[in-house]
Amino acid sequence: MREFFGFGGYERAAEGFLSWQHLAFVGTLLTAMVVLAVVLGKANKHKDLKEKNKVIIWSALLIDIIEIFKIVIFCIRSNSVESILYDLPLFLCSIQLIALPLAAFSSGRIKEAALDFVCIFGILGAVFGTIGAGQNYAAYPVMSIDNVVSGITHSISGFASLYILFARMASMRRKNIWVTIGILSVFCVAAYIVNVIIDYNYMFLMAGDGTPYDIVYNLVGGNRILYPLLVVALFYLYIGIYYYLFYLFKKKNNVNILEIIEKEEATL
Repeated sequence: MREFFGFGGYERAAEGFLSWQHLAFVGTLLTAMVVLAVVLGKANKHKDLKEKNKVIIWSALLIDIIEIFKIVIFCIRSNSVESILYDLPLFLCSIQLIALPLAAFSSGRIKEAALDFVCIFGILGAVFGTIGAGQNYAAYPVMSIDNVVSGITHSISGFASLYILFARMASMRRKNIWVTIGILSVFCVAAYIVNVIIDYNYMFLMAGDGTPYDIVYNLVGGNRILYPLLVVALFYLYIGIYYYLFYLFKKKNNVNILEIIEKEEATL
């Protein structure tokens, strides 16, 4: 247990990014994530919004409880409360710690926008935070709290994202795209300010740190202005592409998601 939690430092060497241990672990997580999302999403697809929302509530509770547990362990491990400054929910994936509870427990347009936000960014975070987490798997053993908790919380985000799609809970109203962009922009600005103050790399706005963002970082030669601007621009581009593909799929399959959601809301 001491070795799993890393008290006193890890004696085991990190197996490494894209090692068979890394791929086996995240492959298991992602498989479970997809299977559960598809099965539960399809099972609840025709139920009312209240029933569908129970899965989102459990997802929100689990992701926050597990993350809080990790932060407490990290503070104990470092013997410093100040270490919490380096575990703030200011990574792109960490926004789900706030967005998922909003999606679960709010109502009206706030709930609608939160569900859309989780739907858009949950799956992206799941892939980048598991398969693409080069900085974690190069630094810590696969079976350690650093990687296990990160893998689980990112998979919960991906699960919620897919579940929202399969259960037909995403409205993706065009007017909500500005809410999504607004939420993302606020977190990006906050992350950049904190990065400058404590010399950290939230949202990977300062460097790629072994993630796919390294491609952008190397492309601009590590320019301190161009690099973060391009990273944020990629976030906005991703939102646009996601909306485009969502409406393309809806048109192709003749699915009126808004009509389904409005009927469900009227029954509550």
